[in-house]
Amino acid sequence: MIPSRIKLMVSAIALAGVLSGCEPAAEAPPKPINASEQPATPEQAAFNAEVNKQLDELYMALIERHPEWLTALGKKQDYDKWNDRSEAFEAETQTLLRRQLAQLRDIDNQQLVGETALSYQLYIDFLNDQVEDYKWRYHTYPVQQMGGLQSRVPSLLINQHRVESQEDALAYVARLYGVPALFEQLLAQLRKREELGIIVPKFIIPYVISDSQNLLKGAPFEVAESGEPLPDSTLMADFRAKVTALDLDEKVEQKLLDAAVLALTEHVKPAYQKLIAYLTELESKADNNAGVWKLPDGGQFYQTMLERQTTTDMTAEQIHQIGLDEVARIHEEMRAIMLETGFTGSLREFFQFMREDQRFYYPNTDVGRAAYLTEATALIENMKGRLDELFLTKPKAELKVKAVEPFREKTAGKAFYESPSLDGTRPGIYYANLYRMSNMPIYQMEGLAYHEGIPGHHMQLAIAQEIEGLPLFRKLGNYTAYIEGWGLYSELLPKEIGLYQDPYSDFGRLAMELWRACRLVVDTGLHDKQWTREQAIAYLSQNTPNALNDAERAIDRYIVLPGQATTYKIGMNKILELREHAKSQLGEKFDIRAFHDVVLTHGPLPLDTLATQVDAFIEQYQKQ
Repeated sequence: MIPSRIKLMVSAIALAGVLSGCEPAAEAPPKPINASEQPATPEQAAFNAEVNKQLDELYMALIERHPEWLTALGKKQDYDKWNDRSEAFEAETQTLLRRQLAQLRDIDNQQLVGETALSYQLYIDFLNDQVEDYKWRYHTYPVQQMGGLQSRVPSLLINQHRVESQEDALAYVARLYGVPALFEQLLAQLRKREELGIIVPKFIIPYVISDSQNLLKGAPFEVAESGEPLPDSTLMADFRAKVTALDLDEKVEQKLLDAAVLALTEHVKPAYQKLIAYLTELESKADNNAGVWKLPDGGQFYQTMLERQTTTDMTAEQIHQIGLDEVARIHEEMRAIMLETGFTGSLREFFQFMREDQRFYYPNTDVGRAAYLTEATALIENMKGRLDELFLTKPKAELKVKAVEPFREKTAGKAFYESPSLDGTRPGIYYANLYRMSNMPIYQMEGLAYHEGIPGHHMQLAIAQEIEGLPLFRKLGNYTAYIEGWGLYSELLPKEIGLYQDPYSDFGRLAMELWRACRLVVDTGLHDKQWTREQAIAYLSQNTPNALNDAERAIDRYIVLPGQATTYKIGMNKILELREHAKSQLGEKFDIRAFHDVVLTHGPLPLDTLATQVDAFIEQYQKQ
């Protein structure tokens, strides 16, 4: 997730001309084999294969308890159900996790080698974290503007629930009928947190209410005063489009549409109205304290979140200082670009110029939004033509650029990526939030397209899903510092092959890196140093060229997702550190394509494990 690109007066045609002048890729080196130890005997190989199979079975046992997860993976099992969010279900899950741990500890892990040994240890660590973090299960905000359940319901139905048959349509309707029971569980979770004093900050609640109210606009929820039918609501429009595309018998089609209308009006609407009523009451009990320091054992919880998110043992103070140092360094690089453009004021005045000059923004119209999507797609297509210079392995899954849907665009993040389905039938999606075009400067468009699309999240996450021979949990690993670190590293990578030719574009790249450096400061400021929301917003506004509204939305995001914002810069710094280490050790033998293969073809990894893989890569190449 995060910021965007540049264009100023550089057109897509001019940029394409820059791209077409690149040198051809050098001959590819041999693809690096896994340098880890390999099975020594057929018996050992068979044992390792059996353990890999067992890991898949254990992980699938967890996935199959979560219908929404199955849908996200493109599977139609339990296609008519929502996840169970009850206390009893969570307790049962803990029992299952502990049983799996005991089962794995009975394995003679001394016989495991190579990737299997690594997979075994990673799954043990994953289970341990899930068990240890059970005590923090209430230290979350189930409704908030960043993927809260109020927006998760329509998002899953619209973007992940495919309707390819009458049965799929019936499953969609069944999910609509299931919303009241789902929201009863949600309300129970919210009331439990209320008892414990864990309430989302007051200023977040209006976002959730707004999301919920937006979903209830249009037919069949509303009727015009004239009695004329209104345009379909978000969900009705989605269901209608999917059903009419099936080419069913007209009577069958109408029955499905009538069933959806009934489900929406008699089940979905009351459920959302009940949630809105509760949140309206809750707002009067909430406070404006932003950080998780205010929660029970909040300091320990935040340190745990930092460790989980960054996969390091860094303290909040260490991360805060890294942020301050990085902000100072990037400001110096920005001053150099500012002078290159001929601007004669201070850096802060240059920031204001970049915020306010309309040449840096598409118009806040449908035409402007369409132009943004068109150029973002063109940037990604151009980058595809340069991949051979940087990569040996490339994703097979397609990538689609899409605007965030109207029902959640007012509160959703600036940009984010959604992985393709495992079977490749649903593409990866780069979402750009075009609700307010003043938040999406043209000079950041290039970096944002690279981060969310190619060579960023789509490159890394799609390749991970397509790796053969790894257990499924390795392909779907959620190590945020690795994933977001790669995304931020991917913004820099195109510069190293000659992109970002326009100085404003390069400034945009630095502006995005600066944004992530500032995150280290404000996240720890909010959750450790007890900064107020206003202090954090002021820091972002004063130290970056981003709009005030952009800073406000960003800070609200960091407030509800403690620690997540620190992962980008910590992860990028580690990848760059490992790359420089490999260069210094290998000298002329170093090939960036082989290095990227090592980073990308083991699936997401904790940062210390990634370092081990790079060390093995160095040792392998030194022997050649």
